[in-house]
Amino acid sequence: MVEWTDAERAAIKSLWGKIDVGEIGPQAFARLLIVYPWTQRHFSSFGNISTNAAILGNEKVAAHGKTVMGGLDRAVKNMDDIKNAYTLLSKKHSEQIHVDPDNFRLLAECISVCVGAKFGPKVFNADAQEAWQKFLSAVVSALGRQYH
Repeated sequence: MVEWTDAERAAIKSLWGKIDVGEIGPQAFARLLIVYPWTQRHFSSFGNISTNAAILGNEKVAAHGKTVMGGLDRAVKNMDDIKNAYTLLSKKHSEQIHVDPDNFRLLAECISVCVGAKFGPKVFNADAQEAWQKFLSAVVSALGRQYH
C-alpha cells in the first residue's frame, strides 16, 4: 500500500480535476506509439499507424488513449488500494495481451510530459509533479503486479 500525505492527495485530486482525458489521453498514447514504435505491435487492429501523421490522425489511437487516461479515474477513486483496483486489468494485459510491463512506465512518462506541457509550472509545479509521479508509479506497479 502506498502512503499518501494529505498534500499529495490534494495535489493529485486537484490536478486530476483539471485534466481533460479526451485531450491528454490521445496525446499521450500517440506519443507512446511514436517515440517507442515497438509498442505498436499490440495495435495492428487500429489500421494505419505506419507514420507519425497516421498515428496522430487515427481515431482508434485517440479513442484508446481516452480510454486509458479515463482508466486513471479508478486509481484516483481508490488511492488507498490501487493494486487491487487494477488486478483484473493487470491480469488481462499479462495473460491475454502479453504486453511488456515496461510499456506501462513508458506510457506514464508520456502522460506526465503531456500534463506538464498542458498546464505548465504554475499548475504542474514541483510539488504537484512529485505527487503525480508517485501516483503514476503506483498505477504502473499495480498494472505490472500479475507479471511477478
